[in-house]
Amino acid sequence: MKLVAAWSGGKDSCFACYKAIQEGHEISNLLIMMSDPNESNFHLIRADMLDAQSQAMGIPIVKQTTIPNTYEQEFKKALLKMKAEGVEGIVTGDVFDVALHEAGWLDRICKEVGLTPVRPLWHRDTQQILEEFINEGFKATLVRIKTDVLGMDWLGREINTKFFDDLLKLGTVDPCGENGEFHTVVTDGPLFKKNRIEILESEKVKLNGSGRLVIKRFEVKPKGS
Repeated sequence: MKLVAAWSGGKDSCFACYKAIQEGHEISNLLIMMSDPNESNFHLIRADMLDAQSQAMGIPIVKQTTIPNTYEQEFKKALLKMKAEGVEGIVTGDVFDVALHEAGWLDRICKEVGLTPVRPLWHRDTQQILEEFINEGFKATLVRIKTDVLGMDWLGREINTKFFDDLLKLGTVDPCGENGEFHTVVTDGPLFKKNRIEILESEKVKLNGSGRLVIKRFEVKPKGS
């Protein structure tokens, strides 16, 4: 099927997109809903970094600006526009029910607009998902954390085998951060065709019970450099 990928810039949406392609689907666009045109809602990823991800993957991104009161309306509007261009379904990185994208809500939206929901990660073991994400060669960096479960020193860490081991030792954090313990930005992986993203300068800040990695400078570099 020809699909649009619900995009966040983080590991789950990226990995679901990858798995959908492996299953034989075509990804025509990335779609992200944004309250602030300058950065994403939950991961707080800069708009130009989202553009860099899109360009590295060779998949166009649609950044749909919205507010909470019109979120569903704008989401459906974007989906209907893509459906008119031949899209048949939407792939999401949902693993369990989460705010705004619980299964029932997405199923209802898809039924109303006439699209098929595709969830490659749905109800899979989150430890296996993270391990597979790492083994497939993806690179992602923690950009937000809940400070009551993870210390500020976790911000800026790359998801790799050492991260995986340290997280499991804690025993209190879902391996994929499914309870909102952490959010990431993907900087490289098998979907990134020629380029990767390198974070050059960042700052750790606390914000209402969470920690945030403010990325001040980044660079798009050729893979392998």
